[in-house]
Amino acid sequence: MADTVQERPQDPRSTLIFDWNRLYDFAFRHKPALELNDESLRDGLQSPSVRDPLLPQKIRLLHLMEELSVDAVDLGLPGAGVNAVEHIETLMREIIDQKMRIRPNCAVRTVISDIQALVEISNRTGRPIEAATFIGSSPIRQYVEDWSLDRLLRMTEEAVTFAVRNGLPVMYVTEDTTRAHPDTVRQLYQTAIRAGATRICVCDTVGHATPIGVRALLHHVRALITEVNPDVKVDWHGHSDRGLAIPNTMMAIASGVDRVHATGLGIGERCGNTPMDQLMVNLALEGIFEGSLEKLSEYVHLISEATGVPIPLNYPVFGADAFRTATGVHAAAIVKALRKGDRWLADRVYSGVPAAMVGETQTLEIGYMSGRSNVDFWLETHGYTSTPELIEHILRAAKESPRVLTDEEIHGLVAAGQGRRREAPGSSA
Repeated sequence: MADTVQERPQDPRSTLIFDWNRLYDFAFRHKPALELNDESLRDGLQSPSVRDPLLPQKIRLLHLMEELSVDAVDLGLPGAGVNAVEHIETLMREIIDQKMRIRPNCAVRTVISDIQALVEISNRTGRPIEAATFIGSSPIRQYVEDWSLDRLLRMTEEAVTFAVRNGLPVMYVTEDTTRAHPDTVRQLYQTAIRAGATRICVCDTVGHATPIGVRALLHHVRALITEVNPDVKVDWHGHSDRGLAIPNTMMAIASGVDRVHATGLGIGERCGNTPMDQLMVNLALEGIFEGSLEKLSEYVHLISEATGVPIPLNYPVFGADAFRTATGVHAAAIVKALRKGDRWLADRVYSGVPAAMVGETQTLEIGYMSGRSNVDFWLETHGYTSTPELIEHILRAAKESPRVLTDEEIHGLVAAGQGRRREAPGSSA
């Protein structure tokens, strides 16, 4: 049957799917040149549960980001030590030697010594690296640290001015922006912009924001930037503490940010960051990201392997259960779609994300919630002649099992039920 199944050249927004997301001709707003910044190798590694990937793994991840059309990458934190500096410099040389399109940046505190380390790396490699100079901005952080606003403004001006004088482009990052006072946000950003910052980054550092808060904050930020230099670009950096990283990032995009930050598998401190893989899938489904997602599976699995972070079974798109079912009604619908010779249909009848979009396929299993369609389809795809007696034999065993049967167990049941493989075309009995 597999030979007869053809891809259907049909738009998924066809009459077969009534799309409430597109009601009243809604189109997802975004900057035409929306960019992605991958923070996996810096902010992602702040999780206390990850291990620092080996340098060859980081290099491969860098190439996968390039192949996935990621626009920028945070190469690390120079202030983290000698190993960090060595890795940053090696990755930087890889970008240069391989003539990669991806643009590098590094996180540095808003202090001269951190920026000096980045200046030295840039000088040794012969190419400027964007300095992501970060500083706390919320009242609670100021209180704990005994920081005055005057001190923050002074540090901002000195650090940004120093970086710019040494030839580094600056993205000025305010930690905990989503809990900062509007006047503080205004003064910090406008000071950084006047000192030469060409980007500012709005951070939901502890995952405090809701989509409504994101919209309100970014409206405020856009207005204060316009007062000084409307050409300054705006980044969004979100976290998952409330489980809102993806909707918040999508709202940031709809609110007109120029670039969004994310990490593979959403790795990062506490509950992690916006997951880059889920973000790219959502952007593709919204028609915003038009590149190929063919390498996204390798990217996700390499992140998992390199950092030691397992992929949950029910993780969206790349979890083991994402395109797998043993439920009778669901399996029957997928089988019926395949019997129509329509893989496009089979990929959508019980899936909000088409498996083929990310190089995956729908998988039908046999378990205690399965029906005859599951068994019949399994037998057909494994080359066995299906009979009512054999189907009933396997289904009875499945209903008595507390879990999905393995292929080995089903082969054994077929043998016990005296099932026979179909003769190959042209063979003799």
